[in-house]
Amino acid sequence: MGTLLVKNGTIVTENELFNGDIFIDGETISIIDKEIKVSADRTIDALGNYIFPGGIDAHTHMELPVMGTHSSDDFITGTTAALHGGTTTIIDFANQVRGDDLHSTLQKWHDKAGNRSLCDYGFHISVTDVNEDTISELKNLVEKEGVTSFKTFLAYDAMKLDLGSLERLMIEVKGLGGIITTHTENGKMIDALISKHIQEGKLSTKYHPLTRPNTAESDAAYTLMKLAEKTGCPTYMVHMTSTGAANYLKRAKEKGLNVFGETCPQYLFLDEKMYAHQDFDIASQYIMSPPVRALSDRDGMWKGIKEGTIQVLATDHCPFMLEQKRAGIDDFTKIPNGAPGVEDRLELLYSEGVDQGIIGLQTFVKVTATNPAKLFGLYPKKGVIAVGSDADLVIFDPNEVHQIKCESRNMRVDYNLYEDRIIKGKVKTVLLRGKVAIENNECLLTPGFGNYLKRGLPDFSIS
Repeated sequence: MGTLLVKNGTIVTENELFNGDIFIDGETISIIDKEIKVSADRTIDALGNYIFPGGIDAHTHMELPVMGTHSSDDFITGTTAALHGGTTTIIDFANQVRGDDLHSTLQKWHDKAGNRSLCDYGFHISVTDVNEDTISELKNLVEKEGVTSFKTFLAYDAMKLDLGSLERLMIEVKGLGGIITTHTENGKMIDALISKHIQEGKLSTKYHPLTRPNTAESDAAYTLMKLAEKTGCPTYMVHMTSTGAANYLKRAKEKGLNVFGETCPQYLFLDEKMYAHQDFDIASQYIMSPPVRALSDRDGMWKGIKEGTIQVLATDHCPFMLEQKRAGIDDFTKIPNGAPGVEDRLELLYSEGVDQGIIGLQTFVKVTATNPAKLFGLYPKKGVIAVGSDADLVIFDPNEVHQIKCESRNMRVDYNLYEDRIIKGKVKTVLLRGKVAIENNECLLTPGFGNYLKRGLPDFSIS
């Protein structure tokens, strides 16, 4: 692949910020110094720009089957969009169908992604059926297949585990050195509220958040933290939205438990008023679970990031076209849940977080790259700018002001949650394993360039 020299940038890691050069030999970083005087096959001048580690989105759903349809981005379009947004690695979810074994579940997602993904990728496995056979598969998945994280659900009839099964799975995963991630909502509470609203004929989009209140999340968070304490299993709450859940997470961390949290841009930058919009096509864009919350919960998510209670910003990228959303035009319970976001994450967080003085550059790097790399067994290969690490780099102009427009994004979806928002800071050039992936708003890679990443065990040394 040759050599490449990136000069004159401001290099940002989780602990440092300095002006310097990066010399790349093949796929990895070979030298980092204030000034590197060597010849290279190509030189990129990053003067006036930040250089970030390639982003890691630890929560995506490409081509996910949902309610008789599937999310509109596949592993070609979705990873192209990811690269445009400065994300060089995704971790997608292979969802077990009850009755299927875990290895065949993993193979289904390999078939979707193999020879198609443009960025590097790994998989979590969502476990919906805990029995002797699935338990016996875990060791091989961790040690041979590089799957060291397993997702569980406390909601959705087709997905959720009873607490006894969840506890058993947590004990087994702890013994293997892995980590459990959990969709933390109280399914019984939600089912009862949905049934009540259906009976009362309350079927418009404005009732979606009322059937999934923040108490459903905080109640499930309390239960999950108790199980984490009982089993000692490292535990990670996905797509957190509520201050109550964050408080339970914080208390568990104060007890010394290995517990972690993730939130998403929609829970930092949006609020629930959109559900009452009179235009169904607009309101339905925001139908996701958990729903967007009130401003007080949004403030709680920012506080969690600033305090280090919430360590990861992922996207839960799961887009559906408006025509797919219209399946629920007369009944919000039939709207496919999910929204786009994989391309927007870094620019939004920089503009609304760093540029506004809410978080610093080190926190930005931690939550978008370093922390997910550590928690999901990719560090120090990924998530850091260091000698010997993969040359996954984002050259980022902190001063370019631009407007988010669906038509100029690359996600396969016909709307953007942040349409017309003016933001400051733009991804300019992206390198993946030493190769220029994005330049001049063009993707220079072809499907299949992305590698499947067999992940190691989690590293819990998160500051």
